[in-house]
Parts: sequence; structure tokens; C-alpha cells
Amino acid sequence: MEQVYPQAFAVRANLLTQPIDQLTSFCRGEMSAVETYERAIQVTEEEWILGQLRYNMDSHARRAELLRQRILDLGGEPPKSSGPWGAFTGAVEGVASVISERAALSILEEGERHGLADYRADFENLDLDSQRLVESKIMPQQVQTHMSLHEIVRTFSA
Repeated sequence: MEQVYPQAFAVRANLLTQPIDQLTSFCRGEMSAVETYERAIQVTEEEWILGQLRYNMDSHARRAELLRQRILDLGGEPPKSSGPWGAFTGAVEGVASVISERAALSILEEGERHGLADYRADFENLDLDSQRLVESKIMPQQVQTHMSLHEIVRTFSA
């Protein structure tokens, strides 16, 4: 019987930390999105596109803050940086001066698509209250920013 309790404790501990770990990953993705938008804005000259990019960047910043707060509510420590996600931002930053506006927008659209796929794929790793947050506030905004970038790229390519 002694072996059952340590296993049960390990399972319970994993159930408690898994939502925090997943929220941290989501938060890093949102932080990276903000950084990537900052870089893309540097290579964009069209005012109508700049307005939408700024709006999307602010949306990602708000989502990062919601995720930080939820992590704190669960007793976790929010990330201080985008971590591994920042490598993507660094790639955009490193080539920002040589890539076209169209390429920067395509990179953003792909990032938005990837973010949406991550939320959908990892939704089940969250506790019920975190699922409600993602479903009611984060996913609708993610869908909106993805669609806006898709439309910009489509219009820009026409």
C-alpha cells in the first residue's frame, strides 16, 4: 500500500501543475506575438495596415495579461520573457530590414495560425476555469487577429 500513495501524490501534483505549465506556454506565445508585431510594424508603411497591426498587437498584450493573472490565481509564477518563443521574434527582427512588407505580413499570419492551432490542441490540458477563460476571452480574440491578418495578406496579394 505504501507504493500507491506516492503514485497518487505524483498524479495529483501533475494535475495541479499541468494547467499552470500550459498557461505559461500560452502566455509566452502571446508575449512573442507582441514582440513580432513590434518588428513587423517597423517594415510596414501602409497606414491602414499599421492600424490593424497595432490593434492586433494590443490584443495580444491584453491576452498575455489575462494569462499572467490566471497563472497568479493558480499560484504559479508568470513568465518574464517569451522564452523559446522569442527565437521566432529574433528571426523576424534579424531580417526585418531586408524582408518585404508582404513577407512580414505572411510571417505574422503564419504565427496567428500557429497560435490558434496551439490553443485548440492544448485546451484539454487546462483546468475548468482556465478553459472558460480561454474559450470566452482568448480564443475569440485569437480568431479575430488570425482572420484580420489573413484578410490583410489576401488584400495585399491581390
